[in-house]
Amino acid sequence: MASQRSATILAMVALVALLPTALCQKAAPAPTATTPSAATTPAPPNVTAVLEKGAQYTKFMRLMKSTQQDTQLNAQANSSDTGFTVFAPTDNAFDSLKAGTLNSLTQQEQVSLVQAHIVPTFYSMESFQTASNPVRTQASGADGPYTVNVTATSNSQVNVSTGIVTCLLGTALRDKKPLAVYSVDKVLLPYDLFGPKPPKSSPAAKGKSPSATKGGVAAPTGADESAPTGAAAAVRAGWSFLAAVLAAAACLL
Repeated sequence: MASQRSATILAMVALVALLPTALCQKAAPAPTATTPSAATTPAPPNVTAVLEKGAQYTKFMRLMKSTQQDTQLNAQANSSDTGFTVFAPTDNAFDSLKAGTLNSLTQQEQVSLVQAHIVPTFYSMESFQTASNPVRTQASGADGPYTVNVTATSNSQVNVSTGIVTCLLGTALRDKKPLAVYSVDKVLLPYDLFGPKPPKSSPAAKGKSPSATKGGVAAPTGADESAPTGAAAAVRAGWSFLAAVLAAAACLL
């Protein structure tokens, strides 16, 4: 009898000992699906952030902001299938411009200047090797889009030319689709804005009327064709009177 009671007590002690473990297992939450962390989600392209990180593009950033091309490019890049490529002039590139160059441009021409540095296609450094020239930019005028020519050099560098300015493509500040940003050491002055302007046509010389000349000799016009006046009229009247007198005398003879 005592042994049975001892066995029962031991069994109860064992159950009490296992109770916390059972409760903990029951309270454990069911596993949930893990979500990717913010660090693994790529941030949307932002040209301003790229240029700020580069630390030597403040003047280009200022020009983009004043023409609202920074916000426009960010919005377009986030929804573009083809992507964009930006040629970003350094502050030294702007300092090298002739004094008053930017101030001489209208607001619309400043917009065109910024857009002439933006290509509506993503280009990696390697894909420039097979680019088809001329490469169209975002800017356009009365004669169509502004363009640049992109050519690879023998040592795998890339030249960019507008017809006014030629420079080497520099460091890639960003080269992940949909946005590539490359440093350039010159402002890409578009030929359409800074190229030689055609001379203005001078007004055509006033032509002479057919009656102005007769046989190569100028014919009298205006007052010359009217009845003579003044002294000339008096002389002509005198000759007429003399002729009348002579005619009357002849009749009397």
